[in-house]
Amino acid sequence: MTYALDLSGRRALVTGAGQGVGRGIALALAEAGAEVVVNDLDGDRAAAVADELGGSATTAVFDVTDHDAVRAAIGGLGVDVLVNNAGNAGAEGWGGLDRFVDTGPGAWEPYLQVNLYGVLHCCHAVLPGMIERGDGRIITIVSDAARAGEAGMAVYSAAKAGAAGLMRALAVETGRHGITVNSIALGTMRTPLSEPFWAEPDEDRVKALLSRYVVRRPGLPEDVGALAVFLASPQASWITGQTYPLNGGASFAL
Repeated sequence: MTYALDLSGRRALVTGAGQGVGRGIALALAEAGAEVVVNDLDGDRAAAVADELGGSATTAVFDVTDHDAVRAAIGGLGVDVLVNNAGNAGAEGWGGLDRFVDTGPGAWEPYLQVNLYGVLHCCHAVLPGMIERGDGRIITIVSDAARAGEAGMAVYSAAKAGAAGLMRALAVETGRHGITVNSIALGTMRTPLSEPFWAEPDEDRVKALLSRYVVRRPGLPEDVGALAVFLASPQASWITGQTYPLNGGASFAL
């Protein structure tokens, strides 16, 4: 048996790959030999990452919350590996860390649409082809907030937990077809968008946050990319229905 992680000949779609964690996953998959399809809401961002990847990388610009647009864009692509990375509240950004009782349905909807319905839409589009071919990988990026809960992030936590539950159910439904379905639950990440927070490492707020982590640093996009490559590889063919905490030891899985 060889332990090289080789994804040559595999087509991988990464949603929300125009920046941050999604870009890191796309880079890792391409380095492992996959033909990467870069999705983003912003066509310029998607094109920039595809150019960075080079080779056979292409773009697919669509909104994961639009079921018809998702099916039109990727239903016939022949996706072997789907990475559901698009998250948070999409183009609208974060609405603030508010107590659940101080919010209402209007504030909930963006989190549910991107983090849960977006995953539903993309899985629904690629699964028929995977089932027909008898092979496939689905990896969904969730959050430690889905596993442990987080004050001020109740609906986000619920949406991410729902996506992880969907992965477990799909693992049961599709395992007989040679498809594996898993989640990666992220702790606090350091990306270009969050860089201002990390600019002063000696600030009390930074120290307080990092004190939650056994490994005293935030996660990096390449950390996520490495695990995504493994889960997409043939070596992970008997791993399915799992949620992997990638969080520097902030919480443990039994």
